[in-house]
Amino acid sequence: MTKEFLKYLLMFVILVVAQVVVFNHLCLWNVAIPLVFIYFIIKLPVTLAPSWVITLSFLLGLSVDVFSNTPGMNSLSCTVLSVFRLPVLRLYYPREEDMTVPEPSVRTLGWGVFMKYVLTLTFLYCVMFFVIEAFAFYDWALMLGRAAASTLLTFIIILAIDSFTAKHR
Repeated sequence: MTKEFLKYLLMFVILVVAQVVVFNHLCLWNVAIPLVFIYFIIKLPVTLAPSWVITLSFLLGLSVDVFSNTPGMNSLSCTVLSVFRLPVLRLYYPREEDMTVPEPSVRTLGWGVFMKYVLTLTFLYCVMFFVIEAFAFYDWALMLGRAAASTLLTFIIILAIDSFTAKHR
């Protein structure tokens, strides 16, 4: 087993446990829910095969679904997010070959690009999650409000986690 595999396995377990035990019980103003476990998908290396990214993302969503009693909502949202991960990165950083390390971070992408990358993926995930939750567009204003508030809260927490875990030189 390689060091990288163990690092991602530990990140997977810690983020699922943190989401289920802590973040699922936080709901600000009955609107914003932090969905921090998607940080795992955001941090996967760009060199990882797409089939592995989709599989790992599905397993991540399934793990959260099992412990959160959300039947398939996170699995579908994580799978969709994994498909859009590289196109979103290429939107802001056209040549991933220029990255010094294949793992997206502030150090490899810079603050501006990394923040746009994280914000876009977080918004995409939150919109998918709340559309699946509502499964209708009868109250689309509330749905978009919840998606926007959850995106902002999740974005702030993910940036905080990344700043604590980033290797400083």
